[in-house]
Amino acid sequence: MTPSRKLMLGAALATACLASQVQAQTPAQAQGSMPAAVATTGTMVVVPANGEISVANDQARVTLQVEEQDKDKATAASRVNQKMKQGIELLKRQDPQATLKSYGYYTYAVYAEPPQVTPQQPRQPAKARAVVGWRVGQYLEMTTENLSALPKTVASAQSLLNLNGLQFGLSPAAARKLDAALVNATYRNLEERVGFIANAMHRAPSDAVIETVDFEGSGNYAAPAAAPMAKAAMMRSDMVQENASVAEPSFEPGESTVNMRLVGKVRFK
Repeated sequence: MTPSRKLMLGAALATACLASQVQAQTPAQAQGSMPAAVATTGTMVVVPANGEISVANDQARVTLQVEEQDKDKATAASRVNQKMKQGIELLKRQDPQATLKSYGYYTYAVYAEPPQVTPQQPRQPAKARAVVGWRVGQYLEMTTENLSALPKTVASAQSLLNLNGLQFGLSPAAARKLDAALVNATYRNLEERVGFIANAMHRAPSDAVIETVDFEGSGNYAAPAAAPMAKAAMMRSDMVQENASVAEPSFEPGESTVNMRLVGKVRFK
C-alpha cells in the first residue's frame, strides 16, 4: 500500500470515530439540557379569588340641618325647634314611606371679636371675651327609596331646612338579593384560577380537588378587603336659609359596586 493510500485510510477511520462519538454524546447532552419534571402529586395550593357586581342604587340618605343665631339662647332654640317640627311634618307629607331620624342638637356661644392691638399700645392683660349671641342647630336624616320623588321632596324641605348632605346606595333588600349572584361570581373566579394554576403545573384541572372554601377570608388567608364604596353623590349647602320656594335639584343616583373575597385550598391528586 502506498503512503498516500495509508494517509487517506487513516483520515477516513478518524472521521468515522469522531462521528460515532458525537452521535453517542448528543442524546446525553440533549437530555441534560431539558429541565427535570417537578413532582406535583399531593401539592396543596392556596388560591385567592374575588367577585364583583355593579348595580343601580335604589336608596337615598339625605342629611338636613336647621341653624339659628340670636342674642337670646331661648329665642334661637325656639326657632330651631319650630322649624325642625315643621320640616318633619313636611317630609312626612311629601314621602310617607321615608324613615326620619333626628340627631346632633347643639348650642354654641358666640363671642365678641377681640380688640385690635397696635404696637403703640401697651400690652393689656387678657380679658374674657363677652358672649354676644348663641348659635343653635339640629340635624335630621331622611332615608328613602322613592328616588323619583326625591327632587321634589328635597326642594320642599329646603324652604325650611338646609341640605347638608346626600348619599345614594343600596337598600338592605337589594343587598340581600345580590348575595347569591355575588357568591356565584366569586366561586367562578376561583374555578378559573384553579384552571390557570393547573395548566402552569402541567396538570389537568380535573386533578385538582378543592378541600376548603373560605368566604370573606375569615381564615386570614386573604388580605383585608377595603369596605365597599358606593358611587355616591355628596352635596353641601350654605348656611343661609330661605323661606322662598326652592327650584328642584337634579340628582343622579348612579350605581354601587359590591365585592366578595374567598380563599380556596386546593390539593392536586
